[in-house]
Amino acid sequence: MTQSKFLPFLLLLFIFPIISKGQSTPANKLITPRIRVIIDNDFSGDPDGLFALTHLVLSPSVEVRGVIGSHLNANDGFDKSKTQADNAAKKAAELLAVLKIKDQFPVIAGSNTAMVNDSTPVKSKAVDLIIKEASRTDTSLPLYILCGAGLTEIASAVLTEPKIADKLTLVWIGGPEYSDLALPPPNYSSPEYNLNIDINAARAVFNHSQLKLWQIPRDGYRQAILSYSELLLKVKPQGETGKYLAGALENVMKLIQQYHLNLGETYIIGDSPLVLLTALQSSFEADPSSSEYVLKPCPLINAQGGYDYNAKGRNIRVYRRLDINLMFNDFFAKLELAK
Repeated sequence: MTQSKFLPFLLLLFIFPIISKGQSTPANKLITPRIRVIIDNDFSGDPDGLFALTHLVLSPSVEVRGVIGSHLNANDGFDKSKTQADNAAKKAAELLAVLKIKDQFPVIAGSNTAMVNDSTPVKSKAVDLIIKEASRTDTSLPLYILCGAGLTEIASAVLTEPKIADKLTLVWIGGPEYSDLALPPPNYSSPEYNLNIDINAARAVFNHSQLKLWQIPRDGYRQAILSYSELLLKVKPQGETGKYLAGALENVMKLIQQYHLNLGETYIIGDSPLVLLTALQSSFEADPSSSEYVLKPCPLINAQGGYDYNAKGRNIRVYRRLDINLMFNDFFAKLELAK
């Protein structure tokens, strides 16, 4: 190697570690962000959203641009208050304090209520955040909106500013099974849980927008099963964060017992595929290459929360099989590295 060629190489060795610090752990300074993400979740509800948020902020390949606390269904047993989104944002901030992550990105409450119809957006600072981030022209990093609950904020953002629809990818945990791909579980709920949080918002996204959509329906996210023994051995011992997450899940298990229900020895950490499909994409030709999806014409969501076939619907990804081993093993490793 000539001296003229060696100098730029030497400079890279010194500069690279300086520019490689992300919002996460110092475990590996060879990784820099290659995507931007905003995560939107009902953090005051099912604790699976807290697991996903932890995994996301410990992932150095993503640049977290915001955390949105969103509402649940108004009748949800996890939080029957009228300030569900505010409570969700507070819960997210509480977790980030445990992680010792402060002021690196905004934590904002979305709307505390669902949309009144499928064409009238709600107004919130969370909607403004999505629009502002999607409208940026000073970065080439692709933007993903990660929704682990309802779709109120992203639907409202696109209704407010339709031009952002082709500037981001929506990854959504929600929706029932497609009848040609999977059967629903025994005693299934209808509408599906996340879709039922805001049916009008789902109708706005599916029926009226041109958003690029990656969907993980119920048969997909139900694959993300964590055993209680793994929680005790691989999560709970991992510092304050591990104790916090395990405690949140154990509190739910205790609550369920009061209603004489038996959860067995597993729990569905159903929001973590949001991290699998983004932070853990393949190195070259980046894509979630170890998980399987089909392309389907985007269906119409009817007023009851079911699918109606739409031959003219844009193609969307529907994930059928997820690389759960990669997802959980990476999560366990990052927890231990961050301890």
